[in-house]
Amino acid sequence: MRAIVVDRLTREPERLQVSEWATPTAGPGEVLIDVRAAGCNFSDVLMLSGTYQVKPELPFVLGREAAGVISALGEGARGLSLGDRVLAFTDLGAFAERVAVAAADVRIMPETMSFEAGAAIPIVYSTSYAALVDRAALQAGETLLVHAAAGGVGLAAVQIGKALGARIIATAGGADKLEVARAAGADVLVDYRNEDFAEAVLAATGGRGADVIYDSVGGDTSERSLKCIAWKGRLVVVGFAGGTIAEFRANRIMLKNIAVIGLHWPAYAEREPGTVARVYDDLFALYGQGRIEPRIHAAHPLEDTGQALAELADRKTVGKVVVVP
Repeated sequence: MRAIVVDRLTREPERLQVSEWATPTAGPGEVLIDVRAAGCNFSDVLMLSGTYQVKPELPFVLGREAAGVISALGEGARGLSLGDRVLAFTDLGAFAERVAVAAADVRIMPETMSFEAGAAIPIVYSTSYAALVDRAALQAGETLLVHAAAGGVGLAAVQIGKALGARIIATAGGADKLEVARAAGADVLVDYRNEDFAEAVLAATGGRGADVIYDSVGGDTSERSLKCIAWKGRLVVVGFAGGTIAEFRANRIMLKNIAVIGLHWPAYAEREPGTVARVYDDLFALYGQGRIEPRIHAAHPLEDTGQALAELADRKTVGKVVVVP
């Protein structure tokens, strides 16, 4: 089958090419999915360069989330049927024509959901929902600051936060990206290229600061966020798209009684499968109510996977980028 095979690490995703790879089979407890769309994530870029916390043995097929149709069932794979339209967290292997996935990591898609939208759910929307609800306990009426609000996880956080009744302050680079965040539900827009976001947040909240800060950027953005966090506020760390991991001084955490919280969504499948099921149920309910809707920036053919990841790494995308084998 055709797949994006990584046989050496590189910081130049545009060099990726389609190769032939053995078609996987559905092992015990697994299903085989004919991939209709696969989501691109910043973690793919990090994994490709060897800087992600998970380092697969070479060679491997890149891609961590997919939507498609079940074409084979392994022994003991329960709750699913041939022909089901599904989405899945694949861990690896999504940038291919077919992928074998543990049945526990597969969910039947709502009938009205497209494959492209389905490919945006397993990492991006699940991460944002778990971060805001399970970790930060975001409440209606609170102020939520979302960094990189026009990216995949950022837009998901804006939509979910709005659905939960929060007031949303969104940061992004440029008027076009901010307009996308506004359309997704953001109440206050901050162009981090032209203004100090910490000062803007304090001004927008009468000096109080944000109750919850959703941070997928890291580095200086994380550290400066402590300047505009409210008393007993919660800073949720979900990634480091800026390329640098922040280091916090503990006295700054203590003085305002704040919490710095981590969220690593893939670990939930092993440690809290019940939470995973609830997150998907809640997301599908919000989708059915029309309160969330993945924005697809572009759907690339498999041959252009490298270009898609390069654009994602360079912050040239708005919303979600998917690959269509």
